Amino acid sequence: MSEPLDLLVSTRMPYGKHKGTLIADLPGNYLNWFAREGFPPGQLGRLLALMQEIDHNGLKHLLQPLRSAAPPS
Repeated sequence: MSEPLDLLVSTRMPYGKHKGTLIADLPGNYLNWFAREGFPPGQLGRLLALMQEIDHNGLKHLLQPLRSAAPPS
């Protein structure tokens, strides 16, 4: 199950207000907006939904060990 978590710390938001920001670094209010309005289709939507759950439950600290292992972007 680590692959989706690895992607959170290595994938950047491809568009919008936070274009270029790592998915793991997106603000909670932005993730909550997607949760209310609907996540985009495909892998990006799945990653945003996962990050929203992690953020909502106060578990962002669990991504810290993955950040040091992530390839530079």
